[in-house]
Amino acid sequence: MKIISWNVNGIRAAIKKGAFDWLISQNADIFCLQETKAHPEQLPPEVVTPHGYVSYFDHSKGRKGYSGVAIYVKSSLKVDKVEYGFGVPELDQEGRQIALLFKGDSSKKGPKWAFINTYFPNGGGGPERLAYKLRYYDAFLAYIEKLRKNGYSIVFTGDVNTAHTEIDLARPKENVENTGFLPIERAWIDKVIDAKFIDTFRALHPKEIGAYTYWDMKTFARERNVGWRIDYFFVSDDLMASVKKSEILSDILGSDHCPIFLNVAL
Repeated sequence: MKIISWNVNGIRAAIKKGAFDWLISQNADIFCLQETKAHPEQLPPEVVTPHGYVSYFDHSKGRKGYSGVAIYVKSSLKVDKVEYGFGVPELDQEGRQIALLFKGDSSKKGPKWAFINTYFPNGGGGPERLAYKLRYYDAFLAYIEKLRKNGYSIVFTGDVNTAHTEIDLARPKENVENTGFLPIERAWIDKVIDAKFIDTFRALHPKEIGAYTYWDMKTFARERNVGWRIDYFFVSDDLMASVKKSEILSDILGSDHCPIFLNVAL
């Protein structure tokens, strides 16, 4: 199964830049977006429901042109259930998460599995916003652990908005006191890994340096590759043996983030 994830920094901007056409051309089984900044009714019909796909959207319930996620799934994949957010109004109001639950292929003894696309909050803007991000982090980990206790294998992806270790950003020393690389944020990723969820890219590319998924556009950081790896595919440990590839598609333009790719046998 081929999956692409991309923070597009506005789906309407991505359409104008040809980025959405590129996504369709990849023929992925699932592709998902973060930071869509739009409600479905603001989009052309061919973007809401491309040929051969079923789509699911979540969006900010208050602030327009902000946050938002989407998942596109090939029509041949049968989704058993869709869940939006955590059921916690404070954390769900910004439209940051969609989970698709699959029963699995019983004829092939395939796993019951969940695919989750999340746009984690940025911790910038003061102590209150950082506290919100950390509450969201804790709720998310509790959510995926509950799914696993209910028998689901897990694939989750999205813009986590934190670089895990020094190898995951170009200038770690300069950013150790900045959100996105604070010890308390990085410690949450440690908790995820301790809970036996695996960062697929780092598992397959343990020593690769200069591998980033986000660059500051204002400072032309992409041209200099002064970036951050803050977009991830994680899987529960029972699925890691089924992961064939986990790649960063850094040559694809259209956003301040680049797409990431996962190939997993499900």
